[in-house]
Amino acid sequence: MSSTTMTAPARVAVLRHRAVRKLLLLAAVAAVLVPFADARWGSGSWPHALTVSLDAPLKSTSTWIIDNRDSHWLFLYFFGHISGAIITAIHAVYVVLLALGWAGVTAGAALLAWRAAGVRAAVTALLSFAVCGALGMWVPTMRTLALMIVAVAASVAVGALLGLAAGLSDRTFRALRPVLDTMQALPAFAYLLPVVLVFGIGVAPAVLATVVYAAPPMARLTALGLRGTDKGVLEAVDSLGATARQRLLTARLPLARRELLLGVNQTIMMALSMAVIASVIGADGLGDRVYQALSTVDVGSALAAGIPIVLLAIVFDRTTAGRPGLWAGVPQGGTGGHNPTTARTRAITVWASGLAAFGAAALLQSGQAWPPGWTVAIAAPVNTAKDWMVDHLYSGLPGIGGTADWAAHYTGWVLDPLRSGLQGLPWWAALLLVAALAWLIGTWRTALTAVLSLALIGVLGRWDASMDTLSQVLAAVAVTLVLGFAVAVAAARSTRVERLLRPVLDVCQTMPQFVYLIPVVALFGVGRAPGAAAAIVYALPAVVRIVSQGLRRVNPGALESARSLGATGGQQLRQVQFPLARPQLLLAVNQAVVLVLSVVIIAGLVGGGALGYDVVFGLAQGDLATGLVAGVAIACLGLMLDRVTQPTKGVRDGNA
Repeated sequence: MSSTTMTAPARVAVLRHRAVRKLLLLAAVAAVLVPFADARWGSGSWPHALTVSLDAPLKSTSTWIIDNRDSHWLFLYFFGHISGAIITAIHAVYVVLLALGWAGVTAGAALLAWRAAGVRAAVTALLSFAVCGALGMWVPTMRTLALMIVAVAASVAVGALLGLAAGLSDRTFRALRPVLDTMQALPAFAYLLPVVLVFGIGVAPAVLATVVYAAPPMARLTALGLRGTDKGVLEAVDSLGATARQRLLTARLPLARRELLLGVNQTIMMALSMAVIASVIGADGLGDRVYQALSTVDVGSALAAGIPIVLLAIVFDRTTAGRPGLWAGVPQGGTGGHNPTTARTRAITVWASGLAAFGAAALLQSGQAWPPGWTVAIAAPVNTAKDWMVDHLYSGLPGIGGTADWAAHYTGWVLDPLRSGLQGLPWWAALLLVAALAWLIGTWRTALTAVLSLALIGVLGRWDASMDTLSQVLAAVAVTLVLGFAVAVAAARSTRVERLLRPVLDVCQTMPQFVYLIPVVALFGVGRAPGAAAAIVYALPAVVRIVSQGLRRVNPGALESARSLGATGGQQLRQVQFPLARPQLLLAVNQAVVLVLSVVIIAGLVGGGALGYDVVFGLAQGDLATGLVAGVAIACLGLMLDRVTQPTKGVRDGNA
């Protein structure tokens, strides 16, 4: 047998040997610590002796804030001015939008999209705003747009400043990294309670909660772009005697332009995802319409308000990520050596066309609001279709039961046993299991972070509720991965299937999480099952996209070699595509966990219970102790799941 054929088994042996060594070392540590822990604290749920109650200090803090919110100088002259500035900015933007009217806003959006991303993006913007008006949602859309413009501007500014500091200083980067991890892992609901206590109900706390939620991607990508600047370029700039400021403005920021634009794009997407959640604390607009529809299980009204949110997300996404070359001053397909005269002529043509469009819009405009005669009511037919589905699918399907039976079976056969198993698992065994999983795919630092995150949940006294939430997440992730991999394989093998799926995935990824809850509650009733169904539908598009792209990008030479050896389609998939696309598959698992967790928490509104219910209850009652501690427990759970599903670079590349 040649040495070449021995390479793969040899590598497998090395991998197994390293894994065995890690497990043996962990077993040795467990053999010393477990008997002591069992004798001291027992082997049941998390021991009460190791918990720390934060109820008293948090309740006293909440009481102090409520008592002094209208009289203390900190609220009157600091937080009050911040709230006033936000309200003034939103009002100013909204007045401008109203002054432009429906025709001016539509033409302006199309012009901006044309200048930034081309004709297709302009047509998309034009049709999207027209649909928003045709659905009778023009005024709520303008309210949401005004709020999003202010929130995105503030998020980009805050994120860019944090990213700039982290990109220029290693110490700041190390200090900010765990903060950004926590901010992204903490559920959006958990942000609402503190800002409501400080700022009350209204648009100001909604904007601030959105900024806290949407700023981390901008900070991360800004730091990534600045830290990834070509060293050779920086040395060349230094050799010319440039100062630190000149080096930043002439080299590092221009070279990080793509990362900065991607940060803006991601910030916009996350801010729009908060549109509905922020409506819980008084944010007006489309989100409030969706939230009100949820309370009455009005699928038609929710869809009529949810579609404009999706369209706004698509317009912003296409505009900010359409043609990076134009943003960078390079025409599409160019390399920077373009004719300045041609570029200037093209720009003049675009802006002249835009002015003509604005002029035509002003002539055509018969009012500021969308004309009432140009609207189409979809709520009634959608509700009729929903009622038909409920009548025919909820129960009584011959041979297979109905959605009510499926929900009961899923809860009784999957969720209940899994929850009982996790809650019955000894606390030290859960810590060992997490340590083993995290260490096998990462480093000892990864394992330590995962273990400490899980242990902090127990210290906060939320162990049983966290195991309940974890059971819902694991069950929903398993279903998501099975369905996602199956659909992704079909999309990767067929260009036609991929084209058909693309608009569906676009809509599903931009649809607000709340919108998914309404039809699943109608079909499955109230409980943990509808939350799992909504989480699966919400996470499925990301899994399909990531896996299908990974399978499509596999080296064609490797596939051709496999075909020449007579490999079947299934063998090519299992032995070539899956191994070579392993980084993307692991990323898909990680994203499935994160997205499912975000919806399972929101499912506390529809009977999901566990940590999600604690957060919702704390927000509804103004109970800082219950809501905030549950939110921190969710953040710890998310951080732990992230560490055990996202390997370090060496393991991800198959070198560890």
